[in-house]
Amino acid sequence: MEIRFLTSDDASEWWRLRLQALQGDPEAFSSSVEEHQALTSEDVAGRLGFRNEASFVAGAFDEGHLVGMAGFFREPGPKVRHKGRIWGVYLAPEHRGKGLGRKLLQVVIERGIATPGLEQILLSVASTQTTAANLYRSLGFERIGMEPKALKIGDRRIDEEYMALFVEQGQP
Repeated sequence: MEIRFLTSDDASEWWRLRLQALQGDPEAFSSSVEEHQALTSEDVAGRLGFRNEASFVAGAFDEGHLVGMAGFFREPGPKVRHKGRIWGVYLAPEHRGKGLGRKLLQVVIERGIATPGLEQILLSVASTQTTAANLYRSLGFERIGMEPKALKIGDRRIDEEYMALFVEQGQP
């Protein structure tokens, strides 16, 4: 198993795994399959962070295939540059429960913390994703709010929990 930051060469693997994530766990993401399928190569490049060094996606590979991913981006504006966000966390079902998700997130958090001036890392997690929320808590994230009925999937409404990891310069 290899964990590394994605490059432009990984765009098609990311696109494939992201589609799998959206199809298999629609409650875990605010994006839809239809939105994903409409992405251009330029959109994918932006999501993978090729235009901004404070944005990146880490991936877990098994025999050359992307099986896990987690993205990070730093807010760009001067009043919000002290914040970064983790997004798009997903691990293929057959690779869950083995500590790989924790390792992947640790890589993302370490690189995020190394961003000069970063004071907090934010993320959101659907209330149905209890395993993910427990993992985030075990990594030091704390609940900072809840948005009722944040996601609408068919007739279902799903709450979303907002979490933050507060860091001192260079330290979690």
